[in-house]
Amino acid sequence: MSSAVEFDRVARPDGWWRSAVVYQIYPRSFQDSDGDGIGDIPGITSRLDYLAELGVDVLWLSPVYASPQVDNGYDISDYTDIDPLFGTLADLDALLAAAHERGIKLVMDLVVNHTSDLHAWFTESREPGSAKRDWYFWRPARPGCEPGTPGAEPDDSHAAFAPSAWTYDPRSGEYYLGIFSPGQPDLNWENPEVRQAVYAMMRWWVDRGVDGFRMDVINLISKPEELTLGGPIEPGQGSLRRVANGPRLDEFLAEMNREVGLDAQNLLTVGEMPGATIEVARRVTDPARHELNMVFTFEHVNLDQASWSKWDLAELPLPRLKENLAQWQDGLAEAGWNSLYYDNHDQPRAVSRFGDDSPEHRVDSAKTLATVLHLHKGTPYIYQGEEFGMTNAPLTQIEQYLDVESLNYHSLASAAGVPEEQILRSLARKGRDNARTPVQWDATPYAGFTTGIPWMAVNPNYRQINADEARRDPDSVFAHFQQLIRLRHSSEVVREGRFQLLLPDHEQLWAFTRTLGDEVLLVVANCSSAPAELPVGSLPDLDGAELILGTHPDAAATTLAPWESRLLRLSPPR
Repeated sequence: MSSAVEFDRVARPDGWWRSAVVYQIYPRSFQDSDGDGIGDIPGITSRLDYLAELGVDVLWLSPVYASPQVDNGYDISDYTDIDPLFGTLADLDALLAAAHERGIKLVMDLVVNHTSDLHAWFTESREPGSAKRDWYFWRPARPGCEPGTPGAEPDDSHAAFAPSAWTYDPRSGEYYLGIFSPGQPDLNWENPEVRQAVYAMMRWWVDRGVDGFRMDVINLISKPEELTLGGPIEPGQGSLRRVANGPRLDEFLAEMNREVGLDAQNLLTVGEMPGATIEVARRVTDPARHELNMVFTFEHVNLDQASWSKWDLAELPLPRLKENLAQWQDGLAEAGWNSLYYDNHDQPRAVSRFGDDSPEHRVDSAKTLATVLHLHKGTPYIYQGEEFGMTNAPLTQIEQYLDVESLNYHSLASAAGVPEEQILRSLARKGRDNARTPVQWDATPYAGFTTGIPWMAVNPNYRQINADEARRDPDSVFAHFQQLIRLRHSSEVVREGRFQLLLPDHEQLWAFTRTLGDEVLLVVANCSSAPAELPVGSLPDLDGAELILGTHPDAAATTLAPWESRLLRLSPPR
């Protein structure tokens, strides 16, 4: 997989990602360049000046590889080719070169827990006796059952997007494991040939000039011993939790780091790890272990659910959210590193979920949520449109949904007798479609996303909420994000200062300090749609404090307006 072509590089000094801000692009919905209604790589290239204006350092590109699109590209049929939906490999090389010219690095999405069922590896694996048979998990029917009949699956495990994690293959006469869907069979990382094939592919991308990898569900690559030894997965709901953080995870990650040269080349590595605890995250991000730079925790985005199911809605009091993020700050303070995010392609819009997306409060709540997140310690991630306050879509009928997860939930919940109104309420709040409506660039038809018919309907509020409007307003959400990014670049205390949560039980205020040497920054944020009194006696001395960044003009008032936030530099002690 080596290439004789010399590709562009940018400097990657040690620890560069600690001062970086990452911007995630979901290509299908970012910018269409050819009028087919689907975002593409040339469209991304056309918007690089906008991203440079915002000030971000890294682009994380969600999958653009060849794929049958069962799960919008997270089912890859060829790791070293680009899907024609998005362009060509030459387009990707051009994007990479243009980004590097602007000092912006590019991180690829790495999806190696599973492939597509159309990948050549899996096609060969389907043949009994094939040399690649053991590249995937194949099992016979349950003892005493006829293969392919209901209840004959090797065990009762559920898939994320299907009723069973096991799919019968008539050609093989056996079942294969796909813990997401039948179109996404799991690779068997116990096989060293699988691992070496993955590492060779990663080296191929590094040779082309990419600057790192976001690793999809990477903590699922090491499966439980009972499965790898031929037994069943423990039955029950929430099967993903039962295959996470397996016994060889650290071994595999350290091997990957060594074989690909991740640390040696100062590449950014972030592992998506559903079900990972603080202990797991601290272990895999400890620099001394040479595994990953950081992980995506899921705990804070699971707090608004009442059970293992994301669709089982629950209220989220502010103290609970503050406590969780503070635990991660404290847990990774001495060894490891945090990734900071609210939004991504799998999560609803932050301003609709954690803020107030009403016309009265949308701008201030988007600003204040950003202030709080970006002033924690770690690497912040911005999801496309978050920087100007895009909201959830007004989806009220199942016919409006496109995502496989949403459609699967509707089917299963309907069959179980859950009222349609309840199903739709859960989908509207938590469905992934909310994150995937096209980026709202301007107030022209289809929000400037395409000259054709968009693959997914544009949020109708694009005439009021769009990037063009935000860029022209010096008091916009976009301008606020620019200031936060500049602070991370310029302030060592923002990057490296010690975190301490204040007022942990306050129902409205999110307050904390960042401290480095004699410099102390104080964040006070009213995360509610009602005024909040500042409990001066419970905070550090504010006499002589300097306002660094605020959402409202009267920074001396002791009452914070709804969704007002302030960043203050405290006077040094005398």
